[in-house]
Amino acid sequence: MTRFRPLVLSPLLLAAWFALPARADTLYVTLEKDNALAVVDGASGKLVKTVKIGKRPRGIALSKDAKLLYVAASDSNTIQVIDAASLKIVGKLPSDDDPETFALDPEGATMFVSNEDDNRVTVIDIAQKKAVKRIPVGVEPEGIAVSPDGRWVVSTSETTNMAHWIERHSLAIADNTLVDPRPRYATFTADSQQLWVSSEIAGSVTVIDAASRQPVKSIGFKIPGVTQEKIQPVGIKIDPQRRYAYVALGPANRIAVVDAKTLEVQDYWLVGQRVWNLEFSPDYKRLYTTNGLSNDISIIDLENRKVTKSVAVGQYPWGVTVKP
Repeated sequence: MTRFRPLVLSPLLLAAWFALPARADTLYVTLEKDNALAVVDGASGKLVKTVKIGKRPRGIALSKDAKLLYVAASDSNTIQVIDAASLKIVGKLPSDDDPETFALDPEGATMFVSNEDDNRVTVIDIAQKKAVKRIPVGVEPEGIAVSPDGRWVVSTSETTNMAHWIERHSLAIADNTLVDPRPRYATFTADSQQLWVSSEIAGSVTVIDAASRQPVKSIGFKIPGVTQEKIQPVGIKIDPQRRYAYVALGPANRIAVVDAKTLEVQDYWLVGQRVWNLEFSPDYKRLYTTNGLSNDISIIDLENRKVTKSVAVGQYPWGVTVKP
């Protein structure tokens, strides 16, 4: 099996990359209350189209070749396969009950699905459209991530308050890490050295060393004029150079900007209401946020560090993925 090698850019190459004009991209946004998928042009910030899909769509990702969209239709109890060009449903994957989030392996051949009601992770062979294993984990699993080097699958359980480390090839749990209450989202850094886990009730993000599976730091957030109970972290995005991490803070209506090396909070950016999830543009010049209660997405210019536009997309935008 070909091993995935994380992208590493030199400072000069990175500077040249940011100096290039922003490229066009297409956003696909799941609309939880509309049972629909919104399509947005990232460069212009215009809503292009909305199409009906399964019930209560949440998690979303592109196939490795960017030709297919995978969408977790939670109340339809399936992962829908959608042609990214025609936006027609062309298949489905056996996710078991109430899929909400999922992650793909680096090769794009295997999918790992969180089944919150069944306290397990379902492993799907995408080509065969077959569930090949069901792995018992903690109570109410939600966050799920695969390390870019292909070694680990991590499932976070909201009630058990743990990150469960599943060895990718044996599909067996090798370790468990205690994290802050109600972990919602997990992501690895591009070099696979760290795992970041957001904890909604604790209002924090736990940074974990992947080699030891031990916490490095719990990052807290304090926003002037915002009560602590409104700071509920969910989505996290970290740039490939591990310079900055961006954290969606839920009903605080803010994105936290964290120095990903010092692990110190640098800034807060005001976005729409109840910000859920985030995605970069392919050139890393923009960051997109899904804002569930204001029914829009925010577009953030990362070079100028400011929100440039809000785009109404439909009821309860939740997940987002971007196609170049």
